[in-house]
Amino acid sequence: MTYEFIPKMLQRAIWVPTRLLLRYFIHLEIEGTDNIKNLPRGIIFALNHSSELDPIVLPASFPFLSRHFPMFYTSRERSFYKNSSWRKLFYGGALFKFWGAYPVQAGQHNYEASLETHIEILNHKNSLCIFPEGYKTRDGNLGKGKGGVAYLSFKTGLPVVPVALTNLWKIGFKNFILRRRYTVISFGAPIYPKDLFAFCGGAPKITPDRNDFVIAADLVMRNIATLLAVAENLTPPNISVKFPSGNKRYEKQTTTPINAGTSADPMGSAVKKR
Repeated sequence: MTYEFIPKMLQRAIWVPTRLLLRYFIHLEIEGTDNIKNLPRGIIFALNHSSELDPIVLPASFPFLSRHFPMFYTSRERSFYKNSSWRKLFYGGALFKFWGAYPVQAGQHNYEASLETHIEILNHKNSLCIFPEGYKTRDGNLGKGKGGVAYLSFKTGLPVVPVALTNLWKIGFKNFILRRRYTVISFGAPIYPKDLFAFCGGAPKITPDRNDFVIAADLVMRNIATLLAVAENLTPPNISVKFPSGNKRYEKQTTTPINAGTSADPMGSAVKKR
């Protein structure tokens, strides 16, 4: 596919300086890479969204020669940013596509139509980053997942890798330059469609009172919440970090992840402290 070339070249070209800058300014620590190193091309990475650095940190966390390059992204359409100060000059246009971001067709009320481009990307065995909440957190807490992430897995047969990124909410230029943040990115074990939809016998449905894709997305969010909770122990205790423990929706679930990988170690190597 011709649109693979520019994102692949751009993401690889800036990998070294980006990795060094993130290591230095936000003390980036990378956990759980054993969970993804042997995975084939074509993975859905589900990441909590707390800052505009998120889509940069994710590919910078891969090895330089990772098979998961180029990384593609779900994004909002350009009109979404029209009242967003300086962002309207850059977001949603050619710059986004150069980086690999393609908009979800919002308002379709149809997963197939909304995610048509992203399904094609995955079917060509490219990796995709999706923010399951559908928006950047407004309060630092983890939100409810939308059904798109689960639909992509069901439609393509590809696994979802939950990814947690900590301590970037409201980072700001001053906190970045003064190196005040300690950030951890954690990769969980892949969740395959058979596990994601085990609760409905592998045959998800949408009815007026139930959406199995939203239920499956909630399982992904539980795994992200667990990774966030584990990362709290990886972050220096004198650094203030906003975690979802105050979010009642995930407060009890952070210690009980679903079976994603093996029953003995559902979160894989991401739970190992450095």
